[in-house]
Amino acid sequence: MAPKFLSLSPKPLRWCIPRQLAVFAGVCMAAGAALAQAALPKPEVLASGLANPWAIAPLPDQRWLLSERTGKLWLLNAQGAKQAELKGVPGVAFGGQGGLLDVVADSQFASNRRIYFCYSEPGQDRDTNSTALASARVAADERQLEDVKQIFSQRPKVKSSAHFGCRIAQARDGTLFLSLGDRYAYRDDAQKLDNHHGKLVRIATDGSVPKDNPFVGKPGVLPEVYSYGHRNSQGLTMGPDGQLWQHEHGPQGGDEVNRPQAGKNYGWPVITYGEEYGGGKIGEGTQKTGMEQPLHYWMPSIAPSGMAFVTSDRYGAGWKGSLLVGGLKSRSLAKLQVQDGRITGEQRLYESLGERIRDVRQGGDGLVYLLTDGPDGKLIRLVP
Repeated sequence: MAPKFLSLSPKPLRWCIPRQLAVFAGVCMAAGAALAQAALPKPEVLASGLANPWAIAPLPDQRWLLSERTGKLWLLNAQGAKQAELKGVPGVAFGGQGGLLDVVADSQFASNRRIYFCYSEPGQDRDTNSTALASARVAADERQLEDVKQIFSQRPKVKSSAHFGCRIAQARDGTLFLSLGDRYAYRDDAQKLDNHHGKLVRIATDGSVPKDNPFVGKPGVLPEVYSYGHRNSQGLTMGPDGQLWQHEHGPQGGDEVNRPQAGKNYGWPVITYGEEYGGGKIGEGTQKTGMEQPLHYWMPSIAPSGMAFVTSDRYGAGWKGSLLVGGLKSRSLAKLQVQDGRITGEQRLYESLGERIRDVRQGGDGLVYLLTDGPDGKLIRLVP
């Protein structure tokens, strides 16, 4: 059965509506909704004037790393102010959707000072590009990167400025997941296993291929591939239970949330809940044997980017365990209710900000931080 689209508004306070006093129901429901909205965490702008920022990564001491698509990587202090630019980032193919994209700190950063970042890597002829993943160490002077190594490069490089994917998540066993876009005009490649377009890949921190990857040793298949049939994923995070969650852009409608499993086919472009830009059917419909259904999808698109679970108690029981997804097109934060690995409800929050939300992270202080997109990007903290 196809999953249903759910959107739940804040619920009224039930004690305010005794059954025998139904005449007051309308008044109480309005009051309850107003109180629910008033109880939302307050958005506090910590920094503005950021140049097309793409990702923020929390550090153990409550400072941050921040990437700007132009190729700049910044160290921010705990208040969100730029402390220093970290030199040593490789050259990026900046333009369209490309540039310096995601960045994360290693799970052992406190002892090894290692980070991982992905970016659009120019080809030798400068006319082609692909998504690459690098490893580096933050130098002791906190002004440059050391031991910079490219540990993965998407194949093949093509002429395109779109659909780089490029979100990183580190599993409990230390391996790295990297989402890779289908490069837009090459969408049919997402169903072929001899390339990295429209794939989720899994590698070790040194770039080697884990022996338990699902396609290791199979002829004609790239061994880094973990799952396939993806379009353009800009959301990847580990759940509280250690399971991986992913979302991806649909075309015109059909943005998806999935929990990718090893070796599974997620359908693009054979099945989708979206349609061609301007209208028109894509592929064979919405379901096909051997292809996975999304846990949740959006019609129309919200253009999702960034994703994080709320694991702290800072916002109370109503937020803990929720999955937060940034919306670029919707200019909102989607708060998804998760129960037993299923998405059972949704609220759209902070639409009044009017901001394209590019990234969502939970900081070491247990608070949620939003990063907005554009030439005047902002870092926003949600204050209980």
